Formats: sequence, structure tokens, C-alpha cells
Amino acid sequence: MHQQLAWYVGGPVVGLCVVAMRWLLNERLGATSAWSNAVEVMSSRSARLDTRGWLLIGLLAGGVVFGIFGAGLDGYGWLTSTFTGGSRWVIVPVLLGAGALIGFGAKTAGGCTSGNGLSGNAVLSPASLVATATFFGTAIVVSFAIEALT
Repeated sequence: MHQQLAWYVGGPVVGLCVVAMRWLLNERLGATSAWSNAVEVMSSRSARLDTRGWLLIGLLAGGVVFGIFGAGLDGYGWLTSTFTGGSRWVIVPVLLGAGALIGFGAKTAGGCTSGNGLSGNAVLSPASLVATATFFGTAIVVSFAIEALT
């Protein structure tokens, strides 16, 4: 397993980012809104990004930097074990396509788990509290079901 940032460092940093976004810019931190801003900018042929658009650029740039200097394209289960050697170039378009589909699905659903769990709960949104409880409850039930079946 590759070295990764400890949860007790990453968690507080993300929490501070949520607080800073709300306090300094009166914006919510969420990947779905970042994706939406990028789509709006591309569809209007404008080059003006707001804070959400820059968040998306930062997420993409961080992924590229990690891919180059970090663990690379390892750890994606069947994807990295199936495409090895000269066919590893297939992994990047698959991951980009999957990310675009996840963004589309999250926008269609009205938000993503990170937006509800971080920003929505931070402002005590009843819908986000219920959604986050549903996400966690479902994950717990599914993990016990998988454990029972294996």
C-alpha cells in the first residue's frame, strides 16, 4: 500500500477549507457546484471562472500532480490489474470518463455526498443531515452484507 496523508491531518484541513470558504467567500465547498460552474462557462463560451471553477481546476491539477509525483495509476483494482504494460494508457480516459459521469449523476441528483456531508452538515441543513445519514446507513448495511457473503 502506498503512503497517504493521515486522516487526522487531512480531515481537519478539509474542515478548515469548508469554514474558510463559508467565512471568507460565503460559498459552499462542493465538487458538484465546481463541475456545474465549468459546464456553465464552457456552454456560454466565457472564460470567467468563479471560485467553484477554480476549485475544479485545483482538483484536476492536484490529481495530475499526484499522478506524476505520487503513487501514479496504481490501486484501481481490476482496472490497473487488467491494463498493464503498454496498455496502461487506457486507464486515464476511463478514469476521466468515470469522473464526468459521476459529476453528471451528482448534478442530476441535486448534490454529492461530499457536498452534503461537508458543507450541508456544516450549516445544519435538514436535507443534508438526512442524506448523509442515509449514505452512511446504506454503506454500513452493504458492508455487513458483503462481509456475510464472503
